[in-house]
Amino acid sequence: MANVLVFAETRGGELRKLATEAVAAARRLADATGGGEVHAFVAGAPGVAQKADALGRYGADVVIALEHPALATFERESIAATIAARAKSASYRAIVLGFSAQGRDLGPRLAAKLDAPIVSDIVDLEVAGDALTVKHPGYANKVMITLTISGSPAIVSVRPSAFSAQESPRTVRAETIAPAADPSAARVKVTQVVEGSKGRPDLADAPVIVAGGRGLKAPENFKLVEDLADAFGNAAVGATRAVTDEGWRPHADQIGQTGRQVSPQLYVAVGISGAIQHLAGMRSSKTIVAINRDKEAPIFKVADYGIIGDVLEVVPALTQAVREAKKGH
Repeated sequence: MANVLVFAETRGGELRKLATEAVAAARRLADATGGGEVHAFVAGAPGVAQKADALGRYGADVVIALEHPALATFERESIAATIAARAKSASYRAIVLGFSAQGRDLGPRLAAKLDAPIVSDIVDLEVAGDALTVKHPGYANKVMITLTISGSPAIVSVRPSAFSAQESPRTVRAETIAPAADPSAARVKVTQVVEGSKGRPDLADAPVIVAGGRGLKAPENFKLVEDLADAFGNAAVGATRAVTDEGWRPHADQIGQTGRQVSPQLYVAVGISGAIQHLAGMRSSKTIVAINRDKEAPIFKVADYGIIGDVLEVVPALTQAVREAKKGH
């Protein structure tokens, strides 16, 4: 049996969906190694330890809470030092993080501190003997690379929505630990947090994403994308790089190789041709619906469902259909 350590990410004092997905991935890994325990590490302001029960629902046996007023926002140095100290004092087969801004920051720090192997952005994992095998999209998501990690602990970050956050309730043992480095003495301090638009989920957490491209023809037509997202009720709004470069949408909405990488249950591409750079950010979505008037658009090669037509006509009709369908539930 081998235990697995997880960094359970929070934002604003609340667990992110990616945190429960990482715990679920760690549970799968621990069970595959003979029934080891999953230890979830959560950091934040005083009170964050109360998230123990929520993490236990998804398979955590132990919740390790690091509480400090200076951890109300993500403080990379003390968190990395504390996780590394915990990893050195215990025997963990792997350390699991989310492939997010926080995970991308922490992963390399931990790998350096622990002299450990690291693989980022994985979408699947399995164990055979002492070897941990993971799958990682490569070449702009055009191929799936299989990697075997022999070192321990192996550090892996999981792509958002690649692992389902399935409930696997456990009786949680909670621990509160002291930081290995003073969070108040951090060299980098967050002085301001500017929040995006409220009322919609973050792109990384949304089960549905409606994204718009230059096929919308004008920035005011992006309201069609927003209306469709509102009709779904649980959808985020995304955009292509061409759209954000034109100033139609903020750069935080950009999906693609140089933007956000997403894997929602449903991805609706509105007026998006499907340049390889954009496909790199959304190709792993579970179901892709493309709406474009050009039947030769590359987006149709990866779409599960395609609608050939003028987005200015198709999207309002689709929005109305979604609203009618929602009324019946």
